[in-house]
Amino acid sequence: MLLEGGLKDVRRISLEQARRASSTREHDFLDAYVSDLGNVIDLDAIRGSGIRMGVDPLGGAGVHYWARIAERYGLYLEIVSEEVDPTFRFMTVDWDGKIRMDPSSPYAIQRLIDLKDRFEIACACACDTDHDRHGIVTRSAGLLPPNHYLTAAIYYLFQHRPKWREGAAVGKTVVSSQMIDRVCAKLGRNLYEVPVGFKWFADGLLDGSLGFGGEESGGASFLRLDGSVWTTDKDGIVPSLLAAEITARMGRDPGEIYRALAHEFGEPLYDRVEAAATAEEKAVLERLSSQQVTHTDLAGETIHTILTHAPGNGAPIGGLKVAAESGWFAARPSGTEDIYKIYAESFRGNDHLRRILEEAQTIVGAALAAAP
Repeated sequence: MLLEGGLKDVRRISLEQARRASSTREHDFLDAYVSDLGNVIDLDAIRGSGIRMGVDPLGGAGVHYWARIAERYGLYLEIVSEEVDPTFRFMTVDWDGKIRMDPSSPYAIQRLIDLKDRFEIACACACDTDHDRHGIVTRSAGLLPPNHYLTAAIYYLFQHRPKWREGAAVGKTVVSSQMIDRVCAKLGRNLYEVPVGFKWFADGLLDGSLGFGGEESGGASFLRLDGSVWTTDKDGIVPSLLAAEITARMGRDPGEIYRALAHEFGEPLYDRVEAAATAEEKAVLERLSSQQVTHTDLAGETIHTILTHAPGNGAPIGGLKVAAESGWFAARPSGTEDIYKIYAESFRGNDHLRRILEEAQTIVGAALAAAP
C-alpha cells in the first residue's frame, strides 16, 4: 500500500513491542508541568496567605492536575468535582439548553458560582475540557466576564513582574475590551492588537516582546517570573492560579480590582449578537476595505477609526471594526453558519450599547450593498 506522495505504508507493531523498544522513553508530562509552575506563579504567596480556592475541572484534561498542584505546593485547593463522563451529563446546561464546557458562562458553571461563599477568600476557577480557557469566580463579583478578568490580570502583572522586559507589550484581540487600552495607557505599556486567534501572540510570547496575550473568550497566557517564555498557547490553569496570587498579594480579589479600574475609567458594557448573512455576503465582509464604509457617525459620535487590518501586526481581521469616542463594534463572518457576529462595547450605558448594535447592522449592510 502506498500513502500520498508515494511513501510506503508505516510498519505497525503492538503497544507492548513499542514500550520495550530501545528508542522508547517514558516522560511524566503531568509532573513536568506541575514542577515548573513555581516559575510562572508566586505560589509561595498563595500558600502563605492561606487562600481557599475552589476548582471545577469540568470533567476535562486537567482533572488529575489540580490535586497534584495542591499537594506539591501545599495549597488549600478544593476540587469541586472530579467526575469524568463522556456525555457530560453532570453539567448544568448553557443559556440555550445545550451542554457546553464554557467556563465563562454563568449557566455552564452554575454549581461553582453557587459555592463561591464557601471559600474563605473566594477565588474559584473553572477550565474548559482541554484546559486552555479559564473562568474566575470571586466573592466580591461572582463570575467575572473574561474582559473584566483580563483587565485586572494585566493591571496586576505589569506591576508585579519586575524581571519582565521593560518594553514588553500587552497583546489583545480586536474584539477584546477597550478597558485594556485604557489600562495600558495608565501603565505606560504598548498595546499589540491583533486579529482573533491566539496564534498571533506566539512570536511575541516566545521572544519576550509580549508579556501577556489574551482574548475575550477567556484564553490567556503570560511570561514566566523571569521574563522567559512559559507557553505560546492558551493555558487555563495559570490564569486561574494567578487569580489567587492577585488576591494574596493585593489583599483584594480580581473583581474588586476591576471595580476600582471601572470607577477610574468608566464602566463599559459589552455584548455579542448575530445577524443573518449569505455565503456571498460573508465573503464580501471578509474582504471589505475601510473606504467602503461611508457612515461618519456611530451612536451619536463621530467615527474616528475604521479598521479592516489589525493595528498591531497589520494582518487582516477578516471583517470590520468601527470605533468612536465612547464605543465600538466589530463584525466578523462565521466560518460555519450563515451569520456574521457583531461584538460591541459602550462606555455610556445599555441604551448606547443597544444603539451601537443596531447601527452596526446598518453600517455593515450599507457597506455590503456598496461593495463591487
